[in-house]
Amino acid sequence: MTAEEHKDIVDNGLDIRTPSGTDDPLSDAEIQQYREEINRMDRIILDAAKRRTEVSQAIGRTRMSSGGTRLVHTREIAILNQFRDELGEEGPTIASALLRMGRGRLG
Repeated sequence: MTAEEHKDIVDNGLDIRTPSGTDDPLSDAEIQQYREEINRMDRIILDAAKRRTEVSQAIGRTRMSSGGTRLVHTREIAILNQFRDELGEEGPTIASALLRMGRGRLG
């Protein structure tokens, strides 16, 4: 997905109605549109996670080669808190996975 396609999705989304409950089920065509939207969002998420990992690893290598530590504890806590605040209970789990991908396991 190009940056332009991503911007278009973010800016415009898809014109898909949101069901109001079981008395207003989605049609098969609407379900398919939702699935296609999810697939596009998954691609964006995967690409972003890969890029985040690359950037984080580069920062870690730079810090270690200059005598620093590979991680900054206060920054990791801030990231965990942000994900919890914005995504709720599962947020820290997602943040932890991203942090591990960037720096490796602790211990």
